[in-house]
Amino acid sequence: MANAAMKPLNVGVLGFGTVGRGTWDVLRRNEEEITRRAGRPIRINWIATRTLERARAGTRGIAGVNLTNDAAVVVRHPEVDIVCELIGGIEPARTLVLDAIAHGKHVVTANKALLAHHGNEIFAAASAQGVMVVPALT
Repeated sequence: MANAAMKPLNVGVLGFGTVGRGTWDVLRRNEEEITRRAGRPIRINWIATRTLERARAGTRGIAGVNLTNDAAVVVRHPEVDIVCELIGGIEPARTLVLDAIAHGKHVVTANKALLAHHGNEIFAAASAQGVMVVPALT
């Protein structure tokens, strides 16, 4: 069982559309099991979205979640350990993922187009920085 005093693994989510909201729901619904398996809590502490009001409504009552419409804030924030890129498309996703890697963040992405077009560049940058890029199964 995870040590309750163990520092959570903090996740910054880029995009709060269908996939971002689904990710939020899964992490919240399965929080105890994920904590048990990971050995420490995994918490979304930042969300970057173009739809701040919808995100506020969707995260109501959850303390410690910061919302912004500036994704660069999330990928560069010192209290974000993992960036979960869920905005889709090639740009600005490529730029944001490379910026996250440059700032020492691990990255999870469900963006098949991004990896198909720029996977070699992204995985090479991650390797050079000593972080992981994990394709999410969608």
